[in-house]
Amino acid sequence: MKHIVAGHVAADSTEFIELALGTPLDLWLGVEGESPEEREARLDAARDILADAPHLADDTLRLAAQVIEDHAPDLFNITPLPQRPARPVRRRVPAARARRAAGSVEFGGAA
Repeated sequence: MKHIVAGHVAADSTEFIELALGTPLDLWLGVEGESPEEREARLDAARDILADAPHLADDTLRLAAQVIEDHAPDLFNITPLPQRPARPVRRRVPAARARRAAGSVEFGGAA
């Protein structure tokens, strides 16, 4: 499927998100192994972008909602796992209790 955002063709889903947001995805998610200084610089840049474009968070939520709506059938296309038939539970009954249930009288019981 071909995704076109603002006249640019996105090669994959990451590029589609980057084109839609107008910023690299790594800016918001970070990269593995970044130093504390790199993380602080990345977060500072993200804060600056949000300060300059306060609508960006709302636009991102709208975009996410639209993607979910467009792909809901695929997202929720689940197949339930097959269930095993229920087996009866076998309980161990003490011998004395089993005799009482069968109508026999125990020693020392009422006559």
